[in-house]
Amino acid sequence: MYIIGTKANMTQVWDKNNKVIAVTKVFCEENEVIEEKKRDKSGYQSVVLTDGKRVKEFPYLEDENLKQGKKIDVTFFKEGDKIKVTGKSKGKGFQGVVKRHGFSGGQKTHGHRHDLRRSGSIGSAFPQHVMKGKKMAGRMGNDQTTIKNLEVIGISKEEKSLLIKGALPGCVGSIVFIKKV
Repeated sequence: MYIIGTKANMTQVWDKNNKVIAVTKVFCEENEVIEEKKRDKSGYQSVVLTDGKRVKEFPYLEDENLKQGKKIDVTFFKEGDKIKVTGKSKGKGFQGVVKRHGFSGGQKTHGHRHDLRRSGSIGSAFPQHVMKGKKMAGRMGNDQTTIKNLEVIGISKEEKSLLIKGALPGCVGSIVFIKKV
């Protein structure tokens, strides 16, 4: 089952063995099921959730027992639960091939001037067009990213927040979708 949350800053906590664990705090307002779509009517099975500000549709299994009007909050999770988090990665704008694809760049000397970070040749004599899938400069980031096998370290019902081990996609304040695995 999914829940909609807002990513906060990363912080750190100490475990029982005095080891530091890097965690990300996620604020999760109470989510409500506003619509349940059945396979016989819609042709697919999903549930529509809202946290009061955003509305999002998620696929679900019948055994999850989600009826219209059901409330889901942070108490749905327990410490030690394995989860996966989906969000949008940070957008980095238009980038060259050195940063975007890790190209090594050109020579500094021997007749090469001002083309240190250029891609070089992008095609051959035949066929006379650039082949599909060629690694070139372009927009980088701002893609949907899912990180699997994360762990819930702590839950605060008063703050309506989860502490999740590790880094999550996106910047502070971005929307993330959390699913119990």
